Amino acid sequence: MSEPQPHASADHPRPQLVRDGWQNLDGVWRFAYDDSDAGLRERWHAAEAEGAFGRDIVVPFAPESGASGIADTGFHPIVWYRRALAITAAAGRRVLLHFGAVDHDADVWVDGQHVGSHRGGYTAFSLDVTDALQSGPDHAIVVRAHDDPHEASLPRGKQDWELDPHVVWYHRSTGIWRTVWLEEVPDQHIAELNWTLDLARSRVELEVGLATAPAPDTAVTATLVHDGVTLGVGAAHATGRSVTLTVPVSALENGQARERYLWTPENPVLIDATVSVTREGQTVDTVASYIGLRTVETSGGRFLLNGRPYPVRAVLEQGYWADSLYTPPSVEAMRREVELIRELGFNAARIHQKVEDPRLLHWADRLGLLVWAELPSAYHYTPAGAAAITGEWLEAVRQQRNHPSVVTWVPLNESWGVQDIAHDPAQQAFSRALADATRALDPSRPVISNDGWEHQNSDIVGLHDYEGDPGVFAPRYAGAVPGDGLVSGFGPAGRAVFVGDAVYRGQPVMVTEFGGISYQPTGPRGDGWGYTEADTEATWLEQVAGLYRGVHASGFLAGSCYTQLTDTLQETNGLCTADRRPKAPVDSIRRAILGDAAPGSA
Repeated sequence: MSEPQPHASADHPRPQLVRDGWQNLDGVWRFAYDDSDAGLRERWHAAEAEGAFGRDIVVPFAPESGASGIADTGFHPIVWYRRALAITAAAGRRVLLHFGAVDHDADVWVDGQHVGSHRGGYTAFSLDVTDALQSGPDHAIVVRAHDDPHEASLPRGKQDWELDPHVVWYHRSTGIWRTVWLEEVPDQHIAELNWTLDLARSRVELEVGLATAPAPDTAVTATLVHDGVTLGVGAAHATGRSVTLTVPVSALENGQARERYLWTPENPVLIDATVSVTREGQTVDTVASYIGLRTVETSGGRFLLNGRPYPVRAVLEQGYWADSLYTPPSVEAMRREVELIRELGFNAARIHQKVEDPRLLHWADRLGLLVWAELPSAYHYTPAGAAAITGEWLEAVRQQRNHPSVVTWVPLNESWGVQDIAHDPAQQAFSRALADATRALDPSRPVISNDGWEHQNSDIVGLHDYEGDPGVFAPRYAGAVPGDGLVSGFGPAGRAVFVGDAVYRGQPVMVTEFGGISYQPTGPRGDGWGYTEADTEATWLEQVAGLYRGVHASGFLAGSCYTQLTDTLQETNGLCTADRRPKAPVDSIRRAILGDAAPGSA
């Protein structure tokens, strides 16, 4: 009897590369602050230092959060974690320890032996800990995380450098803030997948990264299935750690019939995939994955989905939660977040200043929501910081590029971290290089080099415009083509639209931040603010609707992004409160956003 195959799962910490035999390590760990930086000198990673960990923390929630059980929002740049657990690996198997994210520098020990380091607070990393396991089933994992809250040249996003949140900056999230998990794998196993649709040739190309160099007579096979029907099979012999294979999909050849297989927010069809490694005809590893068949590009001043103009109607998603900060409180909360965005009338979300959990991206894939993926910004430019940002961003691109929902890359925002880009050739070169490096890794999606203003080689011209008067806002975007004031000189925010030798060359124009209207249904509080304000539900809805009438009336805008989905601490300009309650009936908000569009439209 054949072995049961693994299946892609929204509960799995890595939904697009799933195999059986994994263990979630979230829960209670031992924890310690190391404000005097004594832990390394005193060998807190050793077994005899167990007493240094004087309190409990609930992983994966940051110690600044209430959900962690600690809720200390002070400055603590160095934190330590310890977890005892039983691990028994079968002969010929390897044990991998996975971290969804640790902010910012992480060192990891297993049974007192250093097993690896990682730099970058927003990306996942994995460590093979097999050789560090001492005899017996009982083992200990120790993690040291260092995140200097005053280091301005590294990606910080919305994490405040001041003690208390102010303006648009929020509490910090130090240390472990995403799921930790353990996985048992064969010696030779699949480490990475990269799916690419070649729609013109009716095929899917797959690049498989193997953990180790293949033995002779090793092959990789990929099978695509939809509704129980096999759509295609591809195979290739492995001659190195990177194996490329082609999967013909004959169902795509009939141009009139293939629409049912093409992914859109209105038809979020996912194709199941199984990828196997065989050696001398025997299966040694099998993983489950999935792919959404769709193309994105820009042409003729429009954003194209599957070759057709698709108006982007997005909302700014801070991904911040009142009790758990940057960590969603549960997988169900991630699903509900996507559902809420859809219910309000949006077909897209701009994940702002955060690399989002792959499980939330899975729900965007499954439920049909376009996603703009962004890197948290630094606040200061240095060559060393630029190198660190580049490495972390390309790591984030690799980890998100298989999600069909992700349709646009945004490495920089509002010149954060490149504040002198208007006249500094080094910062201009950095912006260009970051965008081009993104295209080199993934040429299948548009890239915005610096969203909001001061663009270099952006594929979409994103403009930020917080004008709150619809009578002033709408005329800026009237007409069939963008006026010179929008695509040359200084834009709505008073910043140059392009810098260096970059000029407008017909790219799609989108208002990628607008709105930001503060409305507090339960009454104003002293620290609540927005870019403009409304006192009543009726005036708030009319102001939102008025701004959207300007967007809908434009003959050239290819998309928009409203600020923002939820209130976030002192920022009270959300469509919903911080606990995800819409500030008016959902149908009323939806009508304000969609205007004359049909009530059931996406």
